[in-house]
Amino acid sequence: MRATVLHGAGDVRVENVPDARLIEPTDALVTVSRACICGSDLWPYKLMKPGEPPRCMGHEAIGNVEAVGSGVSTLKVGDVVVMPFAYSDGTCAFCHEGLHTSCVHGGFFGTVELPGAQAEAVRIPQADGTLVVLPVRADDALMASLLTLSDVMGTGHHAARAAKVGRGKTVAVLGDGAVGLCAVIAARRLGAEQIIMMGRHPDRIALAKQFGATDVVSERGEEAVARVRALTGGFGVHSVIECVGTDQAMRTAIGIARPGGTVGRVGVPHYEAIPGSEPAFYNNVTISGGPAPVRAYIEELLPDVLEGKIEPGRVFDRVISLDQVPDGYRAMNAREAIKVMVKP
Repeated sequence: MRATVLHGAGDVRVENVPDARLIEPTDALVTVSRACICGSDLWPYKLMKPGEPPRCMGHEAIGNVEAVGSGVSTLKVGDVVVMPFAYSDGTCAFCHEGLHTSCVHGGFFGTVELPGAQAEAVRIPQADGTLVVLPVRADDALMASLLTLSDVMGTGHHAARAAKVGRGKTVAVLGDGAVGLCAVIAARRLGAEQIIMMGRHPDRIALAKQFGATDVVSERGEEAVARVRALTGGFGVHSVIECVGTDQAMRTAIGIARPGGTVGRVGVPHYEAIPGSEPAFYNNVTISGGPAPVRAYIEELLPDVLEGKIEPGRVFDRVISLDQVPDGYRAMNAREAIKVMVKP
């Protein structure tokens, strides 16, 4: 079968690889109808070190169940399913607590150990606990928004929850990529009164406003902190959603949080120690977040997608074939696309 393989920094190829197949009784085999390229895919695309083994990329997908193992009881051949970016058994202590990314039998797609979904097909471990059957046909017009439930919409929602967004709160979102844009949707959905989008790309800012952003801050560093404080009566915001992962982004996040506020971070951190920890301490700022357990949120978010109350699929601004995936990586890395959908 054809699949996307990352060989090194800037070197992603579509190649013939061994067919995905059932290995464990708890596996399902899914033919991929929609996949996508994630902002987090760009980190290894830019920074993969020489000597690291190649890996099949992709951790977001919708597809059709092609086969199931003997231990699978909730799925049948032909089901249309969404695949969260992490697999989980749905039965361990952490899954019961809604933290599927820490499942004792779980893991992540698109790693050296488990080939990813930017491919014609993908093996799903722990299929009963991982996959969610969608009440739609494979060609449904809602596919783009449903695909976001595999990662970016669930991650934006997780960030908003971690930041304690609620009715009447003030919120700032750092990062105008797909996750940040979905975080705007999540913040509005949870009742935020003021939503400040921090970004500087006109197409993304326009979409953020349509999703519910009330203010835009394009400055960075201390200028950004001063601007947000000016917009919030000098206090800062109740909730900061940090979707970048750099030390500058975290310093800004802590700088714009009001005393007693909360930073919800979902940007993969590229620092060892949290910067700005001293002002965070003295201002009683809570820092929360991590990999989003999107499996825990699908049932909550799915009705709003099906009813058209939210349209996170609008973050996809380019659709490509599997063979065009290398161009998709280049486009996202160059900020020429917000998020690229792949139709194998």
